Amino acid sequence: MLNELLTSGFNLYAIYALETYLPSLQISAKLPENIKIAALTETELQKISTQRTPNKVLAVAYLPPNAGEALFGLPESPEKPGGMWLALDTIQDPGNMGTIIRIADWFGMGGVLASEDSVEFFNPKVVQASMGSLFRVKLYQGDLASALEGIKTPVYGALLNGNNLYEERFGGEGVLLLGNESKGISPGLKKYITHPVTIPRFGGAESLNVATAAAVICSEIRRRPDGPAASRR
Repeated sequence: MLNELLTSGFNLYAIYALETYLPSLQISAKLPENIKIAALTETELQKISTQRTPNKVLAVAYLPPNAGEALFGLPESPEKPGGMWLALDTIQDPGNMGTIIRIADWFGMGGVLASEDSVEFFNPKVVQASMGSLFRVKLYQGDLASALEGIKTPVYGALLNGNNLYEERFGGEGVLLLGNESKGISPGLKKYITHPVTIPRFGGAESLNVATAAAVICSEIRRRPDGPAASRR
């Protein structure tokens, strides 16, 4: 993941690595000459890491200049953000957030929109779960209602009582709205949904994890972007 960071355009502040790992790191990674590089013992690395079992290296980078405005990669009043974006309503679990960003990267989504009360993109656990995808995917965190209100492309909403996912037609642009892990999509955002969709259930589970649902729907969007007929061409 360090190599992902090094090629991302983020400005590095420092790199901390185990004494035994630093020589091989300096050979394998193209490290900038103007950053601080420090060798640490396992005990010292454990103290500064947020993980119970830290990796051999830890990097500290500056946030993008506009991160304080909760805006990164999306116009303030978007009508057509470009491509198919994921919109996340009050996602609380860092693991889910990081996994969804990774899913957006895998399927080539336009980017990720997240409500202000979702976990922050740069939470250390989100960064870890994204496995480097956070450095490539366009991100926006702010007033989700305002963003959806301004968008003129279709808004697909993952609901339990929507249209069958496998019968839905998807265009090249739009937004897929996914709700909170326990409460789903909030009532105030449901009014922006133009195409409610549901993943058909064949067993007895009550619901799917939000990241799992995101992967299933994104896969279907990419498998047949123009609707059921596209898969038979």
